[in-house]
Amino acid sequence: MKKIVLTGGGTAGHVTPNIALLPALRAGGYDIQYIGSYNGMEAALIADYDIPYHGISSGKLRRYFDLKNFTDPFRVIKGFFEAKKLMKELCPDVVFSKGGFVSVPVVIAAKRCKVPVIIHESDMTPGLANKLCFSSATRICCNFPETEEKLPAGKAVLTGSPIRSELKDGNAEEGRRFCGIGSDKPVILVMGGSLGAANVNAAVRRILPELLKEYYVVHLCGKGKLDTSLTDTPGYVQFEYIKDELKDLFAMCELVISRAGANAICELLYLNKPNLLIPLSKEASRGDQVLNARSFEKQGFSKVLEEEEITDELLIRTVRDLHADRDTYIKAMQNSSQSDAVSTVMNLLEEVRRK
Repeated sequence: MKKIVLTGGGTAGHVTPNIALLPALRAGGYDIQYIGSYNGMEAALIADYDIPYHGISSGKLRRYFDLKNFTDPFRVIKGFFEAKKLMKELCPDVVFSKGGFVSVPVVIAAKRCKVPVIIHESDMTPGLANKLCFSSATRICCNFPETEEKLPAGKAVLTGSPIRSELKDGNAEEGRRFCGIGSDKPVILVMGGSLGAANVNAAVRRILPELLKEYYVVHLCGKGKLDTSLTDTPGYVQFEYIKDELKDLFAMCELVISRAGANAICELLYLNKPNLLIPLSKEASRGDQVLNARSFEKQGFSKVLEEEEITDELLIRTVRDLHADRDTYIKAMQNSSQSDAVSTVMNLLEEVRRK
């Protein structure tokens, strides 16, 4: 049996692409094991998928002063020896790492044990944990053409991000029924996110009277961000968070307004959904969302408005232009080599494993 170890953790973004690979890995005959930290959120996320989970010691590599900087290196060293022991016990053919600090000792241990490693970097600019692993990697997958220039020569592969295939299994009628809306107008899905989305939420709500003349608006606004004064507004539906019904909401919508996190926009690419991206500003982040959005704009996948430039009139006009040109955006996304990342990554795994 073919054997693979998946690793990555610390945030959901370091785990969900691994989860997206599971059906293809199982269909490909792989025995799957997961290595994460003892108490990381990855343990809870993986628990639903009946995969053996192995916890190791992990520390965070900080670029700022913190007393834990004096103790965490010892945790990382301990994690390396634990990961090395697991490599010898599990004997994987290949390791796939999605990043996060727990992945560093795993990747280095795999290299020491002569196990090939494929790393996936989601963001435009590589994170510190992945940078530390580059020398141990056989291949490095990325989401953006611009990222290839920042990766070691001969290792970079533009794949896009693995996305859960069930997102394509949505039913538009079920979505409209769930939201209590008709089929006489197109639907805009607004994905503000749970953090830092107050400006997106406010901008959309300011222009609701105009939008609702032409569209239904379904708004995923984030925990604690419902506007109760708009609860009974005809054609406008708010949710703090959606999980199981998300595929149906995607199926029914014609346009999406979203932040520009790497995994979120790769879902839109995978689903071929014309989108308007409003990235988290450089003042509120390290600027990766702005870079992500501009890359998708350059490739013809998205329209982009930055928070600082938004006016009510500009936002309405941009939404209308996006809807009018939606077929152009759909065609560009359909022609992208990044839209089927699962197949591309699976081919890489087979190639590396055979070698």
